[in-house]
Amino acid sequence: MPSTASVPRGGRPGKVDGWTVDARFLDYPLVDLAGAVAGVDTGAVTAYRQYCPIARGAEIFAERWTPLIIRNMYMGCRTFTEILEGAPGMSKTLLTERLRTLERDGVVERHPRPSGRGFTYHLTSAGAGLIDVCKALGNWGARWLEVAPEHLGPHIVLWNVARLADVADLPVRRLVVRFDLTDLARQNRYWLVLEPAHAEVCLLNPGYPEDLVMTTSSEWLAKWHMGWISLAAARRRRHIEVAGPTRLVRILATLGRSAFSDVPSARQSVDTPIGAPEG
Repeated sequence: MPSTASVPRGGRPGKVDGWTVDARFLDYPLVDLAGAVAGVDTGAVTAYRQYCPIARGAEIFAERWTPLIIRNMYMGCRTFTEILEGAPGMSKTLLTERLRTLERDGVVERHPRPSGRGFTYHLTSAGAGLIDVCKALGNWGARWLEVAPEHLGPHIVLWNVARLADVADLPVRRLVVRFDLTDLARQNRYWLVLEPAHAEVCLLNPGYPEDLVMTTSSEWLAKWHMGWISLAAARRRRHIEVAGPTRLVRILATLGRSAFSDVPSARQSVDTPIGAPEG
């Protein structure tokens, strides 16, 4: 069991394991987390037990994967499969558990599908209130966190492009873009299919005529999507090649840019080498 020590009452600082603690702000037993660092069973604290709104909000929002679930639903994901697709690495079991918890907390609600099989998931008013939290976190991450090779998986980059693309005003009935990734030995070809009511990323040829073909690396695909460089500039510098009609290339240039493309990174620039993801 972790050691605990009561904080002295009365508003005066007291010593707890060598740390000075002001009792005006904490009035609960402190849990010694050193056991957790050492690999000792600490009894899994599930609540901060503080009235502070930040602490209480973090109990819901700061669970692993929860911000991505909120983000995905904000980006239009409604079914279990759609939410899971935007969270690679998350298991179906864990997503089921998180959705149940969010529903219990009044953040998510589910509706029976018209077909009678399965459910669709929707943010409640309380859940929609977390969108600004997601945006603030994204702004902070875009400015202060470095992008590493493991962040450059082309599938999730293109998933974001598909989700963020404004497909309602496409001048064509269907736009199909093939992406050839020159830095990957396997799974190096993807198709982006955009229709007025539908957008998806395909790992296999969808069988439609290809309107455009982009040839680039995972790094420059991500840098373009993140807004670090325009498509025109990347083509001039020969980091990206696009084959196809000029009018469709112009459309592609503005499709699905990151919502944080206007946030300058404090630690990296377009010329900072990042590398390639494994594969």
